[in-house]
Amino acid sequence: KGKKMEFYFLGTGAGMPSKQRNVTSIALLHPKMTWLFDCGEATQHQILHSPIKPRKVNAIFITHLHGDHIFGLPGFISTRAALEGTTPLTIYGPIGIKEWMDATLRITGTYLRYPLRIVEVEDGQTYEQDGFLITARLLEHRFPAFGYRLEGPEERGALRVDALKALGVPSGPLYRRITLEETFEFEGTIYTSSDFLEAPKPGIKLAVLGDTMPCEAAIELARDVDVLVHEATFADSEVEHAGRFGHSTARQAAEIADTAQVKKLLLTHVSARYVDQEEVLEQEAREVFANSHLMYDHRVVPVKG
Repeated sequence: KGKKMEFYFLGTGAGMPSKQRNVTSIALLHPKMTWLFDCGEATQHQILHSPIKPRKVNAIFITHLHGDHIFGLPGFISTRAALEGTTPLTIYGPIGIKEWMDATLRITGTYLRYPLRIVEVEDGQTYEQDGFLITARLLEHRFPAFGYRLEGPEERGALRVDALKALGVPSGPLYRRITLEETFEFEGTIYTSSDFLEAPKPGIKLAVLGDTMPCEAAIELARDVDVLVHEATFADSEVEHAGRFGHSTARQAAEIADTAQVKKLLLTHVSARYVDQEEVLEQEAREVFANSHLMYDHRVVPVKG
C-alpha cells in the first residue's frame, strides 16, 4: 500500500437511517492504522461490506453524543473483542462518553479483551495519536459538538541522488540509511544526511467536523487542509430550518471551505428529504467552491500523501 491514506464513508445520512444512507460513520484508513469518526447505529453492518477490519481500528473520534453518531459504538466494540481484537482502542469524545460507555458495558455484562481508553476532549486541546497531532474545537450545534483537525508528521524529502553520485556514494543500503538517519559515514568522513535530501514535505492536514452551523471554529479547524469533511444536511431552500436546528446547508459548507482555503471538500450528513434530488446539494456547493463532492455510503476518497 505504501503511504496511501483514504477516507471510507460508512454512513452519510442525517438523523436516522434510510435505504440509501446509513447514519454517520467515516473511516480513515492508513497503512499503519484505521480510525473511525463517529459510529452511528449499524456501523458494524456497514463494515461487513467494506475492507475495514474491526481489530485494526485503534481510535474512534466521536463528534457529539447524539444517537445517530454513537448508537453503533457498543456493538462495534463488543464485536471487535469477539473478533480477537486484543490491541488497545482509544475513544475520544465529549464529556459524558465515558459515563455512557462504562454504564453500557457494565449493565450488559460486556467484557472486552483489550484495553479501552476513553479520552473526554475539551475545546482547544491537542492530542497525539499514531504520530498525528489532533486538535479538538467546539462547534455550534444545539448540543456540544466537536470538530477534529488532524496534522500528520512532516515527511522527509527525497534523496538528492545527483549530489550523492557527485560524492561517489554507490547506490545501495547506504542510500536507505541516509533517508533514515541524521548522519552517515562515507570513506572516513561523516556527512549530514539532510544535506543530501530535498526539503521536507509538509505532513497531511485533514479536518472532520461534527454537526454544526457555520462558525469561526470550523474555519480555524479547516484552515489550509488537504481535505475537509463537512456536514451538508440541507439545501439553500431550507437555510432557516438548518440554522434553527444547528445544521449547515451545502452552500454554507462550501463557504467555509472557500474561506479556509481548503483543497477539497467532502459533503456528508445528508437529510433523507433529498433522496431523489441530491445533486442539487453538490451543485449549490460547487457554485461557491468548485472542488466540492457529495459523499455516498461506501464511497472511497484518496487523501493526498
